Amino acid sequence: MDNPYYKQELFVAQVDKKDNVIGEVERWKAHKDGALHRGFTAILTYNGQYLLQHRKHPAFDKYWDFTFSSHQIYENGQLESDLDAIYKALFREWNLNKTDIFEKPKKIGQVYYLAKDPHSIYTEHEIDYIYLAKIKKLPHPNLDYSYKYELIDSVDKIKKLPASPKLQRGEPSSYILAPWVKQIITDTPFDNK
Repeated sequence: MDNPYYKQELFVAQVDKKDNVIGEVERWKAHKDGALHRGFTAILTYNGQYLLQHRKHPAFDKYWDFTFSSHQIYENGQLESDLDAIYKALFREWNLNKTDIFEKPKKIGQVYYLAKDPHSIYTEHEIDYIYLAKIKKLPHPNLDYSYKYELIDSVDKIKKLPASPKLQRGEPSSYILAPWVKQIITDTPFDNK
């Protein structure tokens, strides 16, 4: 992947299972070593439909995710807030500003998961904060981060999509969900889209 963002050295919060920050860890080291760290997933809705992203990423490439997943990053020794991290990723990956959201993203839960990418050296081991927000307009995704997107009108339809791929690297995934998506659906209330 030639995306320069993926080549930057960035530090994320390493946490214990109770979500206490125990230090900083470089993001790719965390993913190579399977170190438990904090992240977030933002779920955007448009006209009552969920926006799913076909990921273009070094880990779980070509899997389908909710709108975007990323990390709170340390800047000048301080961990950025969830909302600052979300707004940066919203612009970076979707060319949307916070003014393109009706209200600020609302935290609706958090999940723990551990998943090894069968097609790379990376492991996702996160305590993932889940945020939900309604957008005012359809985005123009940055194709450095996504192959495409889809709108799906119900969580029940998303639940029925497969989460156990049997594909080879480089094959199209149709709708193979990233492993954390089903965990989010199982553990997070979706009553306010």
